[in-house]
Amino acid sequence: MGGHTIWRHRGWSLSSRILLLGKNGQVGWELQRALAPLGQVTALDRSGSDGLCGDLTDLDGLAATVRQLRPDLIVNAAAHTAVDKAESEPEVAERLNAEAPAVLAREAAALGATLVHYSTDYVFDGSGQIPWLEDHPTGPLSVYGRGKLAGEQAIRESGCSHLIFRTSWVYAARGGNFAKTMLRLAAERERLTVIDDQWGAPTGADLIADVTAHAIRHLRSRPQDAGTYHLAAGGFTTWFSYATHVLETARKMAPTKALAVKDIAPVATEAFPLPAPRPRNSRLNTQRLQSTFDLMLPPWQQGVDRMLAEIL
Repeated sequence: MGGHTIWRHRGWSLSSRILLLGKNGQVGWELQRALAPLGQVTALDRSGSDGLCGDLTDLDGLAATVRQLRPDLIVNAAAHTAVDKAESEPEVAERLNAEAPAVLAREAAALGATLVHYSTDYVFDGSGQIPWLEDHPTGPLSVYGRGKLAGEQAIRESGCSHLIFRTSWVYAARGGNFAKTMLRLAAERERLTVIDDQWGAPTGADLIADVTAHAIRHLRSRPQDAGTYHLAAGGFTTWFSYATHVLETARKMAPTKALAVKDIAPVATEAFPLPAPRPRNSRLNTQRLQSTFDLMLPPWQQGVDRMLAEIL
């Protein structure tokens, strides 16, 4: 892989320049912390800063910003993640999830920089029960999934050194998430119905950011390990079991918290029709990531419990 020469040529070190896009998203916020020890981070959101463009819909501005900053590392944590909305605005989703990553990859290749990008379990068709491997056939069911897959393919075709992390069921203590929604509804209603036939692993934005920083450090000495990896917390669950865990843990952590809910009922996906189809099987096999980068991914409950301790 050409990455070997690239990293040596750029003199990758602690004085490296890092461009982070999507700084205020769930993962981007955590990346600001995790990347700080690795170099000089320029972190941008859609509004940009000091004449720099962080808006992924502005492809020319994005390219000009990369050329101006000449980063050694580009970390793209920005995306169109409103899965249902993407169905009604496919051009916008395509621009953010496919065309912008293609521009970043092209500019990274020209500079000899490395690009870190985040993708999703939605690139698969969600069939079966076996956890997806990185080289399993893809088959996205939605506009969102197709755009994310196109972004991945553009990065690989550019020839730039890259890390693509496919992840799933992302949450953070900051901003909205499934656990917060369940807690709010549990305070308002006596009965909840939650989908019990979609499988995945709730994965904390903090874990994603920390693994990213660990992998970047690893690539300094082993640039040949660049490529595509699955990154998700350990174990698997359904939304129903996830909700049950959240409410049981909340009762233990905050016994005085008023929860009206008395019953949680499991239901099929069809009970909640949505514009974008959801994959039933979002299990990701993370063995390649764990063995390549010599790390362990903790069970999903550990991160969820830590997040609950923060918000309760």
